[in-house]
Amino acid sequence: MFPRDRLARGRQPRSGREARRASIWCRPVPPSLSAEEIRDANTRYHDVAADHYDAKWGIDFGEIGRHQVLAKVRKALGCEPRGWRRSLEIGAGTGYFSLNLLAAGVIAEATCTDISPGMLRTLEGNAARLGVEVATRQADAERLPFADGSFDLVLGHAVLHHIPDLPRAFAEFARVLSPGGAVLFAGEPSRYGDRLAGVPKRLARTVAPMWRRAVGAAPAPPAPESEADAALERVVDVHAFSPGELSAAARAAGMVDVHVRGEELLANWFGWTNRTLEATADPEQVPWAWRQYAYRGYIALQELDRRMLEGRLPPAIFYNLMLVARRPA
Repeated sequence: MFPRDRLARGRQPRSGREARRASIWCRPVPPSLSAEEIRDANTRYHDVAADHYDAKWGIDFGEIGRHQVLAKVRKALGCEPRGWRRSLEIGAGTGYFSLNLLAAGVIAEATCTDISPGMLRTLEGNAARLGVEVATRQADAERLPFADGSFDLVLGHAVLHHIPDLPRAFAEFARVLSPGGAVLFAGEPSRYGDRLAGVPKRLARTVAPMWRRAVGAAPAPPAPESEADAALERVVDVHAFSPGELSAAARAAGMVDVHVRGEELLANWFGWTNRTLEATADPEQVPWAWRQYAYRGYIALQELDRRMLEGRLPPAIFYNLMLVARRPA
């Protein structure tokens, strides 16, 4: 998984500047809400979202999904995954990462946790349809109900930015890992990349009426969610990261061989432009040809990002950040 020379020189956190940095390394929870209120909002919001989450985000559990997940894991590691026997997913949602990795044979035994029981029910249904076995457990990341050293891999996708007490969560990840075990998180929002993504979103909202006329789609009908649900959506994302801040979080928990990479720049701008346009239209009236263009263009730009940009530009400017690290052997 990691080159041998990196294993030999894993760096421990410095006691001065780095320790102070680790204590201020993320955008804080909104001051009007306690950590427990943030957890409650995440539970209720994701319970509501569970039934339509896969359709909303285009989550796939076939060949396309396996290819996407394996590509992210390879990119995060910088090499082919070696395979793990026991994995624990944090904030597993409907199972996008764990179920695809099980189907690909990269992990042998998967335990999936989520703060939302609704998400876990959807995950269990997806696993049954795929014919794979997975253990599920409702839990929040700061209080994992597992013994020390229970897993060889702790992973997650787009979950760290929901967790109120990240230092405590990282301490839990390190605790439940076996010696030499790895953590792998992908899809975490980059602070600067998120700001850059605001440009295509604003542009798309401006031109949306003209786009709807061009494709022959009516405006979107009123959303079925209540005002309370919309309010929850505004508070469930409590962090955005810089690469250095995310690295410091893992090191503060005693992890070594910490690496942060960025992914998606052009693909992100293209994807958010199209997603913002589509959100303004009646989904039944968005033409099939447009959806094909949006999907194929996104995949092509993902590949361009991977080949031309991700290894050459600073991770901070990309929309997503990936973190890999390990517990010392």
